[in-house]
Amino acid sequence: MASETQTNLGNPIEGREYQGIGIRLVSLIIDNIVIGIIIGAVGSIIGFGMMTQKMVPWWIGLLYFVIYIGYFTLLEGSKGQTIGKMATKIKVVREDGKPIDMNQALTRNILRIIDGLFAYLIGAILIWRSDKKQRLGDNIAKTIVVKA
Repeated sequence: MASETQTNLGNPIEGREYQGIGIRLVSLIIDNIVIGIIIGAVGSIIGFGMMTQKMVPWWIGLLYFVIYIGYFTLLEGSKGQTIGKMATKIKVVREDGKPIDMNQALTRNILRIIDGLFAYLIGAILIWRSDKKQRLGDNIAKTIVVKA
């Protein structure tokens, strides 16, 4: 019985396939569109009257960062999926297949700062090189992305 689990695409959890770069990229594009709409709405509310200033206040960049990280953290930490992941039928789980918690979601998403360098080239290289198709955030948080 143990050999069946080991030969099942190298996946330790119920025969689910680790999800690679292509489907994760589609999911990220959808999520970025959603986040863009959210940030656009927030920006139009708080940005009223800022067009005459020569510089945008520092806190606006911080607010946008919090919205970006918060979106991924809250949705993945509570449902295992963002809107993009729901649309592409993938989800984030612990390496043992159990749902992730908010700490794991925050850890994996804060590390997007590194994974996202050079248009996510760092994350892509790490996913290509990983047996479990993990980017740095997944590796540190002990999470994987699988079919939902």
